[in-house]
Amino acid sequence: MKKLQILGTGCAKCKKLTEETEKAAKELGIEYSLEKITDIEKIMSFAVMSTPALVIDGIVKVAGHVPEHDVLIKLLL
Repeated sequence: MKKLQILGTGCAKCKKLTEETEKAAKELGIEYSLEKITDIEKIMSFAVMSTPALVIDGIVKVAGHVPEHDVLIKLLL
């Protein structure tokens, strides 16, 4: 099971990244857990300076933007 974390304060881009990540994970049929992290201190603990960010299994894969769908698919494989 993949552990997916969305880092962000709840802005429109953060919500879009959440939606797109879930869409890609469901399309791939993978088992996943999704956690939204909005606490600034927790976000900073990942050394992320711009949100939204996507963390997959503890590793920051995307920060500061919402990637294209095909990029998300590749990241989740």
